[in-house]
Parts: sequence; structure tokens; C-alpha cells
Amino acid sequence: MTRSAHRARRMLQVAGVSAAALLTLSACSSSATGSDKGSSSSKLSGTVTVFAAASLEESFESLGKTFEQQHPGTKVTFNFGGSDTLAASITGGAPADVFAAASTKTMAIVTDKGDASGTPATFVRNRLEIATLPGNPDKISSLKDLTKPGLKVVLCDRTVPCGAAARQALDAGGLKLTPVSYEQDVKSALTKVELKEADAAVVYRTDVRAAGDKVTGVEFPESAEAVNDYPIAQLKSAPNPETAKAFIALVRSAEGQRVLSRAGFLKP
Repeated sequence: MTRSAHRARRMLQVAGVSAAALLTLSACSSSATGSDKGSSSSKLSGTVTVFAAASLEESFESLGKTFEQQHPGTKVTFNFGGSDTLAASITGGAPADVFAAASTKTMAIVTDKGDASGTPATFVRNRLEIATLPGNPDKISSLKDLTKPGLKVVLCDRTVPCGAAARQALDAGGLKLTPVSYEQDVKSALTKVELKEADAAVVYRTDVRAAGDKVTGVEFPESAEAVNDYPIAQLKSAPNPETAKAFIALVRSAEGQRVLSRAGFLKP
């Protein structure tokens, strides 16, 4: 074989290797593009509907904004209220993705009906505090002081977690109290004091903190006997299950726990 023929053959071999390399790179690029598409298709979007205990309102609204910023294209909507009312709505077929209750007892209403997906997880705890008029003009310093004649006291209904906890604290102190009204959720009880329609209310410490200077808080030792666990769960019929799962993950994350801790919630 002549030298020029050998050179031509060598050039053809090199060209073949280059073509093979290009084909390999093209295949890798195609695979990577497919992977990217898969990742894109799993991007969170749409609305996630959260039913949550009234005492979680400020914290969850803050976390909802954080979630929407972290996942553009999503929207978090809330339905806050008494946990028992929310649980009844869920078991009655109300469309929701997530349920966060103020007690394990009210969460059981949902789980017993088989409406939760997986096992609910306790993400925070909460304890009671007395909310008085600003400056505490009635000089309330204990749970027993709420039994003074003429004092207008408001409690949550005993079917609501804050009401059940208040009843437990009163029992622990051997006290009997007849309130001027029973409210359907903790925010309604607190509002009675804020509007000066009541002298005091037994609410959560987180609600006292959220109210700022509209009320004055009074701690009492019997509250240690009535600490509520707050469970959260994805619902079985969740219209947007992946987004629901991601919101729950945020609530339970270190970032979520910092927000809840600043509001006065206790670690689980």
C-alpha cells in the first residue's frame, strides 16, 4: 500500500471515531433532555387547600406565603376554624388536601373514617393562657381568680380542643366555672376580650402573643396538665396530593418549626 493510500485510510478511521463520538454525545444530550422534562413535569403547581385549627392562623398564613415563593405556580388557601367543625366538614366530603388539628382527638374523627392518607404526625404542641383586658385591670393572677363573682369569663366550647383543654385545667385545679359564653373556636373567645365584651378568656398562649397589646396574658400552672398535641395529615381524597405533601414537609421542616416556635408553639 502506498503512503498516500495509507494516509487516506487513516483519515477515514479518524472520521468514523469522531462520528461515533458525536452519536454518543447526541444520545447523552437526548437522555439529559428527557430527564429534564421528567423533572419539569413533577414541578409543583396548582392550589393546595389546608383546613387548620384557628390557633394556627398567623403561623400558617406566613408559611403559605413562603411556600408560594418557593414553588412559583402554586397557591395555598386556608380554612381556619374549630378543629371539630373542620373534621366534620372533611368527613362530610368537603374538598381539602391537608388537615392540621389542635388535638389528636379531633384528628381521630378524620382517621377513624379512613379519610387520612398515612399516619398523622404531631408537629407542635400548645398550652393555655388567660387573656385579660389590657393592663389586667381585674388583677387576675391565677385560674382560681376567674371564679370571682361578677367577672365575665369566656371559654371555648368543650367540643373544641381549647375548650376541652380548659375543662381539663379547671378539673386539675378542682375549680368550677360558669362562663358567660362558649365560643366555637379560640379566635372567637379571644375576640370577646379584645372587644371588651368579656373580662377574660382561657385561650392558647400563641393567641395571646398574636394579639399583641390588645390583651394581657396571665400564665397559670394548671395549664401544664392540659397541653395539646397538634397533628397534621394529608387527606386521602386530596385534589393535589403532591403539593399537599410538600406543604406538610415545609410545616415540619426546620424553617417551619422556627416560624411556629416564634409564635409560641412548643416543640412536639
